[in-house]
Amino acid sequence: MPLFDLADEELRTYRSASTEPEDFDAFWSKTLQEAREHDLDARFEPVDTGLTTVQVYDVTFAGFGGHPVKGWLTLPAGTGEPLPLVVEFVGYGGGRGLPHEHLLWASTGRAHFIMDTRGQGSAWGGGGGTADPVGGAPAYPGFMTRGIDAPENYYYRRVFTDAVRAVEAARSHPLTDAARTVAIGGSQGGGITIAVGGLVPDLAGIAPDVPFLCDFPRAAVLTDRHPYREIGLFLKTHRGRTQDVLGTLAYFDGVHFASRGSAPALFSAALEDQTCPPSTVFAAFNAWAHEDKEIKVYDFNDHEGGGPYQEAAKLRWLRSYV
Repeated sequence: MPLFDLADEELRTYRSASTEPEDFDAFWSKTLQEAREHDLDARFEPVDTGLTTVQVYDVTFAGFGGHPVKGWLTLPAGTGEPLPLVVEFVGYGGGRGLPHEHLLWASTGRAHFIMDTRGQGSAWGGGGGTADPVGGAPAYPGFMTRGIDAPENYYYRRVFTDAVRAVEAARSHPLTDAARTVAIGGSQGGGITIAVGGLVPDLAGIAPDVPFLCDFPRAAVLTDRHPYREIGLFLKTHRGRTQDVLGTLAYFDGVHFASRGSAPALFSAALEDQTCPPSTVFAAFNAWAHEDKEIKVYDFNDHEGGGPYQEAAKLRWLRSYV
């Protein structure tokens, strides 16, 4: 696919037309307050994986509504003191998978926590094990329109809350250093990372790759790829509800979380990415509030983005922060 989005100089100055809800902060403050009324109840069960260089824990903690959410915590074997912590969120349709799928960050001498995404984990990778016990109004198959009738009901309200609680759970382990915590993720995981970066004020850094869930007004009309296309297909049936839907999505737009970002950030974008178009990524990057920010751009790549090259870039970048 040739270049289809804005030119480079336009990307560098592009700003989203997404309108921030007046009660954005109040909505998220109330949401997190309600979640914290439930005991975090973070449990870490050692797992015999057959791996000798790492120790893996099967983690369960209370997310949105007190619902149990799963994760893996992986530490270098023999760890005896608190380590820098990398909290990771996964892409659309995936789950926490199996422990041996996630060895990179522990092999750098850091603690690594990966969150299972509720209701997902059946499209790729090693699967997931976290249910989403909340029902909702009629939705297009997938997750993008579940509960889209109101912000209080929307699926990603639960996921973003789970993600904040995941950071809290990972930090509660005695061998992780809360002061040296970064959040990372690609695609959906990148969008969740940006949300966490706007909701958790004391992170050491964030690194979202080709992030999803940004600049909904543009993404919904620019690309016909899923998952964004789920929004259009829902509206194709539910005629006349566009403004209501965009009103709900505004509470979950990475652009608005980015304007509250208080940590250094390393983004990435790919100029042929039709899944998460580069202008939507730049919308969040340009809005990111912390002045210490950088974006890696991969000119001829689609949604795979930088792949292992971006992993190498993150390895170099993280040395300055954790």
